[in-house]
Amino acid sequence: MPAKKASPYKEAFLKRVEITVGKHLEDCTKFDLYTALAYAVRDVIVGQWVQTQKAQEESGAKKVYYLSLEFLMGRTLGNTLINSELFEKADKELKDLGIELEDLLDEEADAGLGNGGLGRLAACFLDSMATLDLPAFGSGIRYDYGIFKQSIHDGHQIEEPDNWLRNGNPWEICRPERKKSINFYGKSTTFRDHDGKLWHSWIDTAQVIAMPFDTPVPGYGTDTVNTLRLWSAKSVSGFNLQEFNKGDYINANLQLSLNENISKVLYPNDNNYEGKELRLKQQYFLAAATIMDIIEELKKDGVDLVNMHEKVAIQLNDTHPAIAIPELMRILMDEEGMDWEDAWETSSKVFAYTNHTLLAEALEKWSVQLIETLLPRHMEIIYEINYHFLRKVANHYPGDDSKLAELSLIEEGGEKMVRMAYLAIVGSHSVNGVAALHTELLKHGLVKHFYDYSPEKFNNKTNGITPRRWLKKCNPGLSSLITDKIGGEWTKDLDQLEKLEKFIGDTKFRNKFQKIKQENKNRLIDYIANIYDVEINPNSIFDIQIKRLHEYKRQLMNILHCVALYNDIKENPTADFTPRTFIFAGKAAPGYWMAKQIIKLINSVGNVVNNDTEVGDKLKILFLPNYSVSMAEVLIPACDLSEQISTAGKEASGTGNMKFALNGALTVGTLDGANVEIKDCVGDENIYIFGLTVDEVHNLKSSGYNPHNYLQQGSHLRKVFDLIESGFFCPEDKDLFKPIVESITCQGDEYMIAADFDEYYNIQQEISKDFKDKTSWIKKCIANVANMGMFSSDRTIQQYADEIWNVKPLKK
Repeated sequence: MPAKKASPYKEAFLKRVEITVGKHLEDCTKFDLYTALAYAVRDVIVGQWVQTQKAQEESGAKKVYYLSLEFLMGRTLGNTLINSELFEKADKELKDLGIELEDLLDEEADAGLGNGGLGRLAACFLDSMATLDLPAFGSGIRYDYGIFKQSIHDGHQIEEPDNWLRNGNPWEICRPERKKSINFYGKSTTFRDHDGKLWHSWIDTAQVIAMPFDTPVPGYGTDTVNTLRLWSAKSVSGFNLQEFNKGDYINANLQLSLNENISKVLYPNDNNYEGKELRLKQQYFLAAATIMDIIEELKKDGVDLVNMHEKVAIQLNDTHPAIAIPELMRILMDEEGMDWEDAWETSSKVFAYTNHTLLAEALEKWSVQLIETLLPRHMEIIYEINYHFLRKVANHYPGDDSKLAELSLIEEGGEKMVRMAYLAIVGSHSVNGVAALHTELLKHGLVKHFYDYSPEKFNNKTNGITPRRWLKKCNPGLSSLITDKIGGEWTKDLDQLEKLEKFIGDTKFRNKFQKIKQENKNRLIDYIANIYDVEINPNSIFDIQIKRLHEYKRQLMNILHCVALYNDIKENPTADFTPRTFIFAGKAAPGYWMAKQIIKLINSVGNVVNNDTEVGDKLKILFLPNYSVSMAEVLIPACDLSEQISTAGKEASGTGNMKFALNGALTVGTLDGANVEIKDCVGDENIYIFGLTVDEVHNLKSSGYNPHNYLQQGSHLRKVFDLIESGFFCPEDKDLFKPIVESITCQGDEYMIAADFDEYYNIQQEISKDFKDKTSWIKKCIANVANMGMFSSDRTIQQYADEIWNVKPLKK
């Protein structure tokens, strides 16, 4: 009887083992097998990728370019298998060969090309653009080293390079034919042509090559495969052989290294001039390469650049790529010969700007002197933009010079600075916030003067998350349960989850839901066992806070609450106590001393609590090092309680809150960012809200906030501080955590921890009580999942497409 013929997918995999890895199957390592599978899967989608590009080019459809200095993509293989609807097939056929797909997925390095939420949002948006069949293109930087690898030594964060490309990247294709020459430094000059027209010229520049690497981004349930193009800096001259032959080995490689530093590391520490210059270089490098790429495409298609806004929309993901505005103006005027008015009208219709922060100190500013040195022509254009804009402001507010100072792109006084957020607002036709509250606070707070001047520009686009990665991929058990009950349409229409409401009263459904949650918790326990030798109570509340470390996110308040619970247990060891496992993860910026001290405090408290036999399994505190997208995919499905506790008015949106709720965790949070909209969707009875509101924070600070009013003798927080200040958690250096306590007691408590602590403690007591009623708790969890339809990034992107970009779906 003839042998059964292998499926085409299995054949493709085995072929890649042979021609790419160059080994017999039985000799392959897990990484070899991952590599072969990645190339085989890429082979499957590359035909659709080529067809998508061809269809977009031939249709002449308007295309959106999403410019972001960060794309926190995570691992690609699993997501591509999910979106291509090949995951189950690959799993089965690999099992036939004695290979576990999960083992191979773990071999892939996380593409950590982002610091946190901003970059992860960009990744979700790319997924949704492809799923919605939108002609779209992501543009970023191919950093050689992503966000640093975090390790913990003696409780302290240690940063190490994250060489994510060390073993190659099977998903990218280099496009040398699309490389661009990027200019820096030099000087700006003028000349007149034979018709007397004045031209500007940027001369005597230093040049760097921008080399593009393309990665396919497949949509879910569609043949559309869009592109993420990441630019890598390469030296024009390369290695200097003459210097090398003279024995000057350092200078032989110096210029090459300096040029290629631009894409070496994600956002260098900018606390010195050199660091700031490199960061601005990164921003211009991305902007210039992308704008040149766009112009080249438009010219090839015969588009009159005056009308380029009919073919192109450029979305600026925060202020980082805002230098693209004067770059487009430079090209339109200096190279294409447009006059100012036409160039500005065209440019303004092309750009749209998303703001991601409410922190005034986080709004980027660059010194005029630095821009004049690095980009002399662009500084001239920025001055001219400011001149024309302030002329209109003056006409709008006759005689009111204060308005000119408030709205000027140039900050006077001391060192002159260019306000990049102001440039982005003035140079864009749309300015959006990323949550309803955030947008209102922008309009009536941070950039109120711009809203008053041109309110029509401002709109809200509440962030969202892709349900493909953040439910179907990361939580296959819950995903299958949902599909069994309501069908699979929810993966592209998250509003379908509303149908789960009718199963809240179904005992069998609740039991299955609870069983899946427990399985996810057990999986997390196994994951943690590879990091810590700590016995975790699987029936405890898994209380998780995973975020970039920042004081406004208030990881400090969380660990102070942990100490309060520890005090409670020590004071009454026999009391009925609902067990808790607190899990923290997140990275602190290398130069952010206070955030790094908070990490040390978390680890020191955990070290004491976890080894206290009287506490036992009632309370565990863990800090998991090197937080990543892949780690989040393990943590989020296992979570019982999601900590979203930022000071009201500080968090723009947050998307972790959405991911946790979608996976059946309950939220404890303040009325900040998207928490407000989550509360509106899931209902007051299915979320735990505490703390001061934005208005209450403002009023309390205005009336003279004194944290000591909340630190009476015997209060929970006072006892916590007393224990920390005694050196109990760090006996070898009793004063180590004194600055943390003093940030609240002596330095004004900027983030209102003392004011919110008692209410936080009390609602946590309520949560502990509610968790014991398993039926009621699971009902709340299911209600959260059922009401998360609004928070799909598909909804967000559809709103961008309809209301900002005017971009339509294009199916092949």
